[in-house]
Amino acid sequence: MPEQALSDVKVLDLTRYIAGPYCTKLLADFGADVIKVERPGEGDPARRVGPFFQDDPHAEKSGLFLHLNTNKKGITLNLKSATGKKILKELVSNADILVESFSPRVMPSLGLDYQTLGAINPKLVMVSISNFGQSGPYRDFKASEIVEYAMGGEMYSTGIADREPLKLGGNVVQYQAGTVAAVATMGALYAAELQGSGQHADISIMETQAGGGDRRIFYLLGYACAGAITTRWPPPREAVRMVILPQGVYPCKDGFINTLSLPQWWPRYLEAMEMPELKDEPRFQNIFSMEAGLEFDALWYSWLADHTKDELFEKFLKVNIASAPLNSPEDVVNNRHLKARGFFAEIDHPETGKVAYPGAPFKMTETPWQARHPAPLLGQHNEEIYGKLLGYAREDLVKLRESGVI
Repeated sequence: MPEQALSDVKVLDLTRYIAGPYCTKLLADFGADVIKVERPGEGDPARRVGPFFQDDPHAEKSGLFLHLNTNKKGITLNLKSATGKKILKELVSNADILVESFSPRVMPSLGLDYQTLGAINPKLVMVSISNFGQSGPYRDFKASEIVEYAMGGEMYSTGIADREPLKLGGNVVQYQAGTVAAVATMGALYAAELQGSGQHADISIMETQAGGGDRRIFYLLGYACAGAITTRWPPPREAVRMVILPQGVYPCKDGFINTLSLPQWWPRYLEAMEMPELKDEPRFQNIFSMEAGLEFDALWYSWLADHTKDELFEKFLKVNIASAPLNSPEDVVNNRHLKARGFFAEIDHPETGKVAYPGAPFKMTETPWQARHPAPLLGQHNEEIYGKLLGYAREDLVKLRESGVI
């Protein structure tokens, strides 16, 4: 098995839910030795979030947890106990990176702030991921996905004109924040290696949205430079003033297809539809005619209903029309291109058996992504970490477990 890019990097993962675990997952999947620290008896709350394997709500069968914690080792530790804090400091002395996602007041209140931990390990990179950052008037506020997306800036322009704004589906904000945190972590680690001293990286989820690539920077600059306020777009037909050419998402025989148009592509659509005679029909001579657009829609929707997504994709490819099928999760898992590139990785977990997981977000030829082992069971590596790494005897572990420390 070839050495990975981060094989010599040791990470303590004190994160929960999505943003923090995704940050540390990216490090673990490229070789970092990540130790996930969970609360005894309960673990990461993500263990209680679905979807669950075969719809069985079990702490070891959360698909979310299993995906976000591949390639990590897992221990339990009560950070509120004096012994638990002592043990964490022992772990810090051997770590390169510590990532936490508590509220900003938590680590200082535990006596585990960066100044304290940095004194133990001067090269330590500590990464704190929180809703609004470690400082500022909002620092102690709680937030949810929709709050962070709304306050970050671009929910204002998401949705249809004359209706209320809409949030993007799923947990896009959390994954974006986790990605930014991973980049920040690597930058700080590189600096620590070059300069010999660590630092504290402060990740505000709100700021990852305000400065994110999903339209935000462009629109913020538009306001800063020209006072422009973005608005929500009207439906596709209105947006192009009833142009004949299809624009947007349309239903077909087995789902939906998306298409983008330019005025000069009108003959291409007729070729794809095998209706070249429409080019000479007087009613379709003005492609910006509302009446012509409505008449063409009748032909267009009827034709789409007779074809599948794949059939339409192939037809549009042949005539150089920008188009793509809207893939369902099943379509993505079975996509021939992703299969050819080996994107999905089958990982065997003791509670679920073999399951296909999304794999490498990018490929590296010499130090590749690897699925080394599944997400840990709660406390699975207590004996290995506390015994082999820190030197605790088996009797010590029994006492620590009985006293609620691990």
